Amino acid sequence: MQDETAPLYDVSDLPALEFDPFLRQASQTAPVIRVRLPHGAPGECWLATRHDTVRFVTSDPRFSRDIVGRPLPTMNRYLIPLDRAVSFVDPPDHTRVRSVVASAFNRSGMAALRPRAQAVLDRLVASMVEAGPPADLIQHVTSPFPMHVIGVVLGVPEADRPRLCTWASAILTRARDEAEVERARLVREEASAYFLELARERRRRPQDDLISDLGAAVDSGRIEEEELLALTTLMALNGWHAVRNHTSNMAYLLLTDDSLRSRLRSDPQAVPAAVEELLRWIPHKHGVGQARIATEDVEVGGVLVRRGEAVYVSYVAANWDDRCYPEPHRIDIDREGPPHLAFGYGPHHCVAPLLARMEAELLLTTLLTHLPDLRLAVTPENVPWQKDVLIRGPVTLPVTW
Repeated sequence: MQDETAPLYDVSDLPALEFDPFLRQASQTAPVIRVRLPHGAPGECWLATRHDTVRFVTSDPRFSRDIVGRPLPTMNRYLIPLDRAVSFVDPPDHTRVRSVVASAFNRSGMAALRPRAQAVLDRLVASMVEAGPPADLIQHVTSPFPMHVIGVVLGVPEADRPRLCTWASAILTRARDEAEVERARLVREEASAYFLELARERRRRPQDDLISDLGAAVDSGRIEEEELLALTTLMALNGWHAVRNHTSNMAYLLLTDDSLRSRLRSDPQAVPAAVEELLRWIPHKHGVGQARIATEDVEVGGVLVRRGEAVYVSYVAANWDDRCYPEPHRIDIDREGPPHLAFGYGPHHCVAPLLARMEAELLLTTLLTHLPDLRLAVTPENVPWQKDVLIRGPVTLPVTW
């Protein structure tokens, strides 16, 4: 189906945490609209933006994530899927692979991890305080914190953990040209080789970590080595990149929103509710993620999506759907409404939402408790923001106290 009037969605870097005006307009227009994307195969695709429509597309088995090798219009200049990556596999194989890591990220697993994560955070904050103000909160805290936590969970040696940041920064970007595409490919190969060797080492000498558990699953025949490699690499890169930006965004809002800071200072028990509202409110993604392919004709939001057509969803737009969240632009930690979709929905929802929530709650609580006078050392307008990234966040957060 061709529609010459379909608008081009070529996302640009937006200032600070400004909501994407294209997504705002799309959500007001219709539940699902036709759009053109700037890269990949020419042509149009569908974009779902409203809360109920996004939930429908992401949970209905007639929409497949098995897209590797298909010519698709895409948001990004490149798509470098790992072989057998769980992100591009449908149930039942998707369910089989995810079940291997489920226990590591359940409530009991997070309860066991929490004291270790808090100890890491306390050490990082103390080191920043010792260095003295002004300091970059991201350099000292919000970047190394998730790096060390995901390193502990997976079993990445401490000396190797900074490599996670280097790899993620190269791979999880919107490449500006073919040179950056090639660099991303090479970095992905380097990361894959590292995790393959680490996994084989842990199969020979297991430790108390997730990579060892995955190695045991390979030996028992529950998963294959290629699936272990893809799962480990994705968790390592996203476990740093996404949390680094989520928590940096939350810290920025804590430092710039007087009412939010005042409420949490007077009511520390409200921090978990604040984390949920900030996860809803923060427009964390640039553009949209990966497509789904209709495996048969399906009616969605009053339109007919035909077999073989690509459908993208925007969790960011769904989280600002005013049909579900009155005055969505307002941060309201007492807000009622359906759960947000910051971690996705359906079979391909984030594998570790409890981990991300725990890290955000620990960060806000620790900053409020240990550094009650923390404030920006520059005006909000002078905080630099990352460009060409998939998940939005500041470059630095200069602070003083």
